[in-house]
Order: sequence, then structure tokens, then C-alpha cells
Amino acid sequence: MALKADRIELMTDISFFMNTVAERGGVVSSVTSGLGVSMDDADAVVAYAAVVSGSRPLGLLLNDVVNLDLTRQHINGHKDEVQLGGKVTLLTHGQVTTNMLVSGISPVAGTPAYVGVSGLIGTTSTNAVQIGHFLSSKDADNYAKIALNIA
Repeated sequence: MALKADRIELMTDISFFMNTVAERGGVVSSVTSGLGVSMDDADAVVAYAAVVSGSRPLGLLLNDVVNLDLTRQHINGHKDEVQLGGKVTLLTHGQVTTNMLVSGISPVAGTPAYVGVSGLIGTTSTNAVQIGHFLSSKDADNYAKIALNIA
């Protein structure tokens, strides 16, 4: 589990698809350079960026993206799962408590938050875009509260 339930969703976006299996709680970036404008444009695809330099963060992933055999089982709506290739919900403005943090960081309240490799959130700005700031340090389970403001 990468997100705790205590979150404030001020603004979300439901216009993007995700074609890779992923756990919620990290920051996704655009895959294609020309994202579609309409709600169901197939070019509007996001993923966790393997390289930070040049990535364009679009929001924090609020769904688990799974690859299930839907002839044998159903999507678990209570777990907020989305089938591979489906629409995902991205948080662009709000607060979350996540453990999708770059290993070895020690954030404190007020520290700027940057997107890192594989969608992880870190404290260094090396070739990264600031996505908000930390509202707490890490707890015993390596979760930290973050205020997001992804333009």
C-alpha cells in the first residue's frame, strides 16, 4: 500500500490512460510528447518516468494499475484498481501521505518535494521539477505527508 487514506483531493484529472502495471502513490509523467486534448484520446498515456531529466510530471497516481484475466475475476473496486490500459485518476492539487519516497531521504516539514526516478518523490532538484513540499518527516513505516501542486 503506497497511499494512506488521509488525503485531501482538491483537483484530480481523469483524462489519462496507463499501459503499465503500477502501484498508486507515485508521480506519473507523460509518455508521448503530444498528449491528446479530448477525454478519450489514445495519445494521453502516462507512466512512471525511468529518467528524471526531461520528464513532465502530470499528477500523483491514485489507482493501482493491475493486469487481471477479467474472464476469471473482477476488478476490485474497493481497492481502487484499474485494468491495464484503462483510465487512471491523477491528483494534481491536494495532500497525500505516501511511502513512494526516494530511499535515504530525510524530509522535514517545508522541504521542497521533487519527482524522482520511477515516480518516487525526493528532496533534491537535480534535473527534476518541483511538485510541492513535505508537510512532515517520515514516520516509522517510511510514510510522509506531502502537499502537491502540480501545474
